[in-house]
Amino acid sequence: MAVTRIVPYARTTDLDASREFYVGVLGLDVAMRDPVLGLTSPANPTAQLIVQPRTAGEPEPHFGVDVGDPAAVDAAHAAVRELGLRVVYPLTNEAWGVRRFFVEDPGGTVINVLAHLE
Repeated sequence: MAVTRIVPYARTTDLDASREFYVGVLGLDVAMRDPVLGLTSPANPTAQLIVQPRTAGEPEPHFGVDVGDPAAVDAAHAAVRELGLRVVYPLTNEAWGVRRFFVEDPGGTVINVLAHLE
């Protein structure tokens, strides 16, 4: 497994206002608009931020770890289950092209483990 990037997540109640701030004030580029706002640095496209709407009742990961490919997501999921860690969002192929699951680490931080589908 090769971690290709770690992406911090921010929460918002107003995606448009957040986009205006991150693009207009900080100069980030919009890379994705749906289902979340994905932003990248024009100087370093691997420097990324995901802005998500606040949702009630759904697990909210603190950050995402891209493990490179869907098979690595499956391997990480198997390792998490073997360790008895809590999976708070099931292993899923999302319509927007990622395979992922959310796990709670031993300290209680929720992590989105993902890879883009081919």
